[in-house]
Amino acid sequence: MRVLSLMMGLTTLAASLVFCAQASASEESQLVDSINQYRNQVQRCGDQGSQELPPLATDPRLVLPVNSVGDLQQALARAAYPMVNVQAISLSGPKNAEAAMKAVQESFCRVVLDPQYVDIGVSNNGQDWRIVLARPLLTSGLGEWQTEGKQLLAMINAAREQPRQCGNQTFAATTPLAWNEVLANAAAGHSRNMANGNFFDHLDRDRRTPGDRAELAGYTAQQVSENIAAGLDTPRKVVDGWLASPGHCANLMSPFFRDMGAAYAMDPKSDAGIYWTAMFGVQ
Repeated sequence: MRVLSLMMGLTTLAASLVFCAQASASEESQLVDSINQYRNQVQRCGDQGSQELPPLATDPRLVLPVNSVGDLQQALARAAYPMVNVQAISLSGPKNAEAAMKAVQESFCRVVLDPQYVDIGVSNNGQDWRIVLARPLLTSGLGEWQTEGKQLLAMINAAREQPRQCGNQTFAATTPLAWNEVLANAAAGHSRNMANGNFFDHLDRDRRTPGDRAELAGYTAQQVSENIAAGLDTPRKVVDGWLASPGHCANLMSPFFRDMGAAYAMDPKSDAGIYWTAMFGVQ
């Protein structure tokens, strides 16, 4: 009986350890979800506003020990993460993911709303938290902007073939969009402006809106809308990010639009390195 009792005690202890590990992982994933929900909406951070941003992707190489010391770049090099830029947030005191998110919003909103970051890792030990955001090297060999823009169109049309939930909005499967060269040129111009001007916004440096840019390019529209993305190095990543973001998803699933043009532009001196624009319209 003593042996049985000891085995039962070990089983209970093992189950307790598993439960604690699951609870901790749950808190970390909850914080990632909260940060992504925060990014998915237009926000004010100090005297600046942010655009609706696609979600950050969880990367296990960015989950670093909370209390580790040393150079962050060296730590990522050891983890084989090909980093261009990285930022770490350390929090001490929050008891759970909700409290940690409140601290992030109050003190680190500019970091988590920076469009250049595309990956995230979160670690937690009691009331200590470490949030690592990073932008990796651009590794794909992209073709010319028209080729990649048409890849975006093909992927978006494939998405439109299926019913989809975009946040609180439900969309039925709908008709494919047609490539429009005028919208594509307007998209290319905006992507170049963002890359060369090192900004990320639907409003360009001349205060022109997407509708203004479409009209100047020669597209007479009933309505125009626009999706933008930064830091992502393949059309697949761009479309997946937009589908995971309610506002972007609603744009590309809207049955109202008939035409689309898209393009990317790169500038190694810019924060995000690469910028994408997709313009949707109906004449």
